[in-house]
Amino acid sequence: MNTVPTVSFFNNKGGVGKTSLVYHLAWMYSELGLRVLAADLDPQANLTAMCVEDEDRLEELWEGGKTLHAALCPLMEGTGDIAPAHVEEVTPGLGLVVGDLRLSLVEDELSSQWPECLDGKPRAFRVLSALWRVLMGAARDFGAQLALIDVGPNLGALNRAALVASDHVVVPLAPDLYSLQGLRNLGPTLRRWQREWADRRKRNPVQGLDLPGGTMRPIGYVILQHAIRLDRPVRAYARWMARIAPTYHEAVLEEQVSAESLSADNDPHCLATLKHYRSLMPMAQEARKPMFKLTPADGAFGGHTRAVLDCGRDFRQLAGRIAERVGVRLPTV
Repeated sequence: MNTVPTVSFFNNKGGVGKTSLVYHLAWMYSELGLRVLAADLDPQANLTAMCVEDEDRLEELWEGGKTLHAALCPLMEGTGDIAPAHVEEVTPGLGLVVGDLRLSLVEDELSSQWPECLDGKPRAFRVLSALWRVLMGAARDFGAQLALIDVGPNLGALNRAALVASDHVVVPLAPDLYSLQGLRNLGPTLRRWQREWADRRKRNPVQGLDLPGGTMRPIGYVILQHAIRLDRPVRAYARWMARIAPTYHEAVLEEQVSAESLSADNDPHCLATLKHYRSLMPMAQEARKPMFKLTPADGAFGGHTRAVLDCGRDFRQLAGRIAERVGVRLPTV
């Protein structure tokens, strides 16, 4: 099977701006001339809600069986294998595999089939590879050159299957205690899932069944700087910022580093530190477009004009760094 690179955006701490990050990066790649597939694997379906403007259209997709869950149903219900996934074109060059709140219903099946792989059960391998096979089929049909995967903030069976389907992992973070604790959970979990899938993969008894590599290679982290709350001293904020780089190296890369000599500013694994763009986000949500595409007609004038330009520059640079690390050439870079 012809494959495209897959990049998951994952932290088991929610509320750090992960879905907004995937949304803006997907739009930026399409702006740069790359055909990109965005896959909503979070049962909350927030990425889908951001991408599909018309609620009537969203209801049509959900009720019409044009979601990721619908593509998995024949296999999960025992009536066949996966079905082709519908790809919703959000804008030229950007396709969406539509999320669905019903995706949480497959969690139990993904959990129960994980140990069955150790006994070489054919169904177990079909189930555990299903997400990846659906995404590869969708990417092929859309002609995508890169797939970005949005996953929920937990370490459950659904996210394990999503990470098995991932070649690379980007970790979105906020400068707070909760994100650091999420890093400490995430690093050992990724390594365990890598080992366990490698052990299972070689037991596959199904001839001709393509399986994901499950490399889950961490390629870096993105710090999303939300506005400093009035009840949160700047000193505390700086304290958490200073601990991000050492914690990432120790928990995710298993490298001991000097906290005094390493910071996000000089860490090559820090892909970007994105500002809080203040009033741009609600403006973009109202206009149903990325922040860097806001115009005066959307209310982005005066000081907002510079913020829109800065936002576009920041996401363009981040898109380039990620593309370079996953081996994808951007047509306009």
